[in-house]
Amino acid sequence: MNEATNAKPKSIILTTGMFDLLKDQIRRKKLSRFNEEKLIEQLKDAQQVLRNQLPGNIVDINTRVQLTELKSSETLTFTFVAPEKARRKNKTDSILSSMGLALIGYPEGANIPWETPDGVKEYKIEKVFAL
Repeated sequence: MNEATNAKPKSIILTTGMFDLLKDQIRRKKLSRFNEEKLIEQLKDAQQVLRNQLPGNIVDINTRVQLTELKSSETLTFTFVAPEKARRKNKTDSILSSMGLALIGYPEGANIPWETPDGVKEYKIEKVFAL
């Protein structure tokens, strides 16, 4: 089996449950056209695995992610949890937040373009930590 070790992986890796949640997000039509098309493209080639088969370096629910916005070199950290557990006071974000949707399924080292209110930005995943 060929593992994705490149900065631009061929496909994202998701649990079946997360795959279904992402399809639901597309159906809700709340994403920008750029982000919706990107997510649809990623889901076409997504590799679905059982939760216990998900590699530890993949962004998923219950992970903390350090990333860099490439143009500004700004370092950001997100802690992704289930939507009902996300709390600003705990500094946690829903895996279904805009950044969660952008990063889910990608491994450390991946570069991801995502449209924000300030335009399309490119992020690099520096490190993924399981909670």
